[in-house]
Amino acid sequence: MSLTPCKVDFNEKKGFICDMDGVIYHGNRILPGVAEFIRWLHDEDKEFLFLTNNSGYTPRELQQKLARMGLDVSEEHFYTSALATAAFLKEQAPGCSVFAIGEAGLLNALYDAGITMNDVNPDYVVVGEGRSYSLDTLTKATNLVMAGAKLIGANSDVSGPIENGIAPATRALISPIEMTCGKQAYFVGKPNPLMMRTGLRILGVHSADAVMIGDRMDTDMVAGIETGLDTALVLSGVTRREDIGKFPYRPRLVLDGVGDIPGPAEQ
Repeated sequence: MSLTPCKVDFNEKKGFICDMDGVIYHGNRILPGVAEFIRWLHDEDKEFLFLTNNSGYTPRELQQKLARMGLDVSEEHFYTSALATAAFLKEQAPGCSVFAIGEAGLLNALYDAGITMNDVNPDYVVVGEGRSYSLDTLTKATNLVMAGAKLIGANSDVSGPIENGIAPATRALISPIEMTCGKQAYFVGKPNPLMMRTGLRILGVHSADAVMIGDRMDTDMVAGIETGLDTALVLSGVTRREDIGKFPYRPRLVLDGVGDIPGPAEQ
């Protein structure tokens, strides 16, 4: 399973930060070994957090999605890039207004943070995943940015796994605005250290006592490495084994899926 000889004893870890898409499920299909992994986390009293770049869902929706798959995980175990984006804007510009492109997860997080919607002269244009993209919406967002609104991406994922392949994600969807305006977006989700530090605070553990589990080299693994966590890459999502060598960094552990995690694991 490994690229280099090293050992990670998961029994010694106190906290687990875990991605969802491509790690726990593809679309509405649970991945092999996930139920056993979550049972192990509960049985061993591990602190764990599902830290997802998907901005489309609220924590309650994610909790209910897992419940439909037969997984019992309470709502406080979820933190999304939508929540991170709303927290960032609330800290940077309290009471600001935004023109938002996204789903309920992003819109609810912004409302809950006291941020208002504005399609005339917003302070920010905020983009997340969603099914509401259209040429009219992108044109509106582009012209608002040209008029002075600052451009924010909920995350920097280019694509995400679905049941029948992959789908464009925020980075791909925001790029037409960037290219047309000649301006770069600021991305809040993984691998931004802001989101990772929040995850560690929620868990209440030090980075040395935690592990980051994900399927993406460009977000999950970077986020873990730069925050000082051990990293476990699972090959159940968008990254293939032959892709790993294309990056200038490596995960500490490479596994087929989270079903390989319970108990001590070796590379």
